[in-house]
Amino acid sequence: MKVLIVSQYYPPEAVPLPADLAQGLAARGHQVKVLTGYPNYPSGRIFPGYRQRWRHTEQDGAVAVHRVPLFADHSPSAVRRMLNYLSFAVSSATAGRLARGADVVYVYATQMTAGFGPWLWRATGGAPYVLHVQDLWPDSIVGSSFVAGGRASRLVSGVLDPWLRSAYRRAAGVIGIAPTMVSTLIARGVPKDRAHLVYNWADAGEPVTTTLPPAESPRAEIVYAGNVGDMQDLDTVVRAAHAAVDAGVRLTIVGDGVAKPALRALVDSLGAENVRFLDPVARERMREVYARADYALVSLKDRPVFRGTIPSKLQAVLSAGLPVVTTVQGDVRALVDDASAGLTADAEDVGSVEAAFRAAAALPADDRDAMGRRGRELYDTQFSRDSGISSIEGLLTAAAKGTSRR
Repeated sequence: MKVLIVSQYYPPEAVPLPADLAQGLAARGHQVKVLTGYPNYPSGRIFPGYRQRWRHTEQDGAVAVHRVPLFADHSPSAVRRMLNYLSFAVSSATAGRLARGADVVYVYATQMTAGFGPWLWRATGGAPYVLHVQDLWPDSIVGSSFVAGGRASRLVSGVLDPWLRSAYRRAAGVIGIAPTMVSTLIARGVPKDRAHLVYNWADAGEPVTTTLPPAESPRAEIVYAGNVGDMQDLDTVVRAAHAAVDAGVRLTIVGDGVAKPALRALVDSLGAENVRFLDPVARERMREVYARADYALVSLKDRPVFRGTIPSKLQAVLSAGLPVVTTVQGDVRALVDDASAGLTADAEDVGSVEAAFRAAAALPADDRDAMGRRGRELYDTQFSRDSGISSIEGLLTAAAKGTSRR
């Protein structure tokens, strides 16, 4: 097939799935192009070595990567963030010539606005497209910290809902990343035979071997690695870690984001000497980070939209063979509990998270290692890269064959 991948994010941004899919499809003999923006996530600043211009093409192995300009931003400002999303939607839609020779278009929909171009092209006789929904809209917008409730939420929903229904209806396939998300998409009008579950994946390698010395007393070295944003509920986590310092709990936060300055201030005000911050690390160095931890934290605030999502860091932790401590409610909590792959707690509840941290510190090393092994088994059976790419390849093939071209 000739496949066009549309994604607002692409390496060197630390969003690996679109590149994994592009390279995986190319390795299977397909001709793959990527349409993306200039790299600026998560800092909101254009990466060194890039300068925005109308069009730029580079090679990523066998994959041609075409970049279009956008308004670079990742701030808490609602206006600026929407400009970021909408600018890529409009800019990418002007690159319709890339889609003319494609048999099918794949949309990595972290923001649904990435689907605007494929939707428009399809409406005018272009290639079929498959939406890979990473965040439910408008839920993730109206439930976020940068859109106030009430009138603003109703306005955003009123604008987005009609277009979302049309985008779902025109899609040849819609992929959800969690069971609850798929059910929600069907309830919102996606035909049942076009709604599919494909879990996100992470790099698979051998499970990490810890570099920590043997524990002489109860201990829980807990690492959080990823976006330090308002929705990650890290203020609750910091307070819980501080409260559990006497149990041997130590928390390391690796990453960057809009909430980091406020978290640093909170740590200083609490005098939480068992909490430290590290700068973001490259994707290929994450296993070194995990090797210096007993547990990895996966956290989000308790919002309805998050109950039907699975953060990609969960797959990375499971792949590393590291036990999980999670506050993500819904599908994530059920997966971790059912597999006995870690400890779970209530989101936005300092006492519940503290209790989980204390339980983690008290757990014997053999039991902790067994949790990690069960997590890796869960990854191998449900979250592997090869199975995910194969599933998407099948959906793209069906979409390409199932629609006549004009």
